[in-house]
Amino acid sequence: MAVIGIDLGGTKISTAIFNSEGKILKKELAPLEKRNGNEVGDLIKSLLNKLFTYCNQEKIDIEAIGACVPGISYSKTGKVWAPNIPGWENYPLLDDISSCLPNKNIKVKIDSDRACYILGECWQGSAKGCNDAIFLAIGTGIGAGILVNGEVLRGSNDIGGAIGWLALDRPFYQKYVSCGCFEYHASGEGLAKVTREFLLEEKNYSGVLKSKLIDEITSYDLFEAFRTKDPIAVKVFSIAIEFWGMAVANLVSLFNPEKIIFGGGVFGPAVQFLDAIMNEARKWSQPISINQVKLEPSSLGSDAGLIGAGYLALKSI
Repeated sequence: MAVIGIDLGGTKISTAIFNSEGKILKKELAPLEKRNGNEVGDLIKSLLNKLFTYCNQEKIDIEAIGACVPGISYSKTGKVWAPNIPGWENYPLLDDISSCLPNKNIKVKIDSDRACYILGECWQGSAKGCNDAIFLAIGTGIGAGILVNGEVLRGSNDIGGAIGWLALDRPFYQKYVSCGCFEYHASGEGLAKVTREFLLEEKNYSGVLKSKLIDEITSYDLFEAFRTKDPIAVKVFSIAIEFWGMAVANLVSLFNPEKIIFGGGVFGPAVQFLDAIMNEARKWSQPISINQVKLEPSSLGSDAGLIGAGYLALKSI
């Protein structure tokens, strides 16, 4: 028995054949290279055709396909919303995948990347053995894969876990509309935004970020500046730790998870702040629940979504 996992990321598509134990038998990658709309769909079909050719040669029977998308998967229609791919506002991904199946009995399951992240970590990663766990994905944006009683929490319309919109500050500002309060302050792009705001405000600043073009500053630049104890970098991360800690407190108080797994491009280098995040969370959280949870980094890294997609397929059999 074998399944295929598809991970549609912001810059590339990863696909793999998994056996029932989770071992990768074959892997295919392709960059998106500014493709949009049907071009991305055609690329997915091309990668699947390569894998099916390999399966035919090696006499491997595929029983299911799992796919994860960076956005929303609508389970009732098979369509998806992926804001980083132009033309994927209501894209018929299920139809694309189904059109190239060599066997119409092959099951196809599609879910959000955040759901697949937590499934991957529960199958082979830091949340292995957990029934109640959360994957906090902090990269360009912020989302959460939430596992409750062994099942992914999706919500009535498959949008559960969009925690970038957590209201963690006041008053409300118009700048929160497009991404949410939490994401504005504490995502990878948010860290850069807050840094730019401070650079414009602090006229006497003379630190290492002064040499950067303000519109081109990234979270990577901020981490580099933090290593030198740059005052703006220290200030931005101090604020981010407060937001990450408040978010953890809210998640712990709501869901009483066994673990919260930190992943995405920011964690990464921000793993150094996990103890500080826990100290902040203790101030705000339900006092018994916060002492029952562990904060851990992802052990699957950039493969979390792909492995989760494979598990999504395996669970459907």
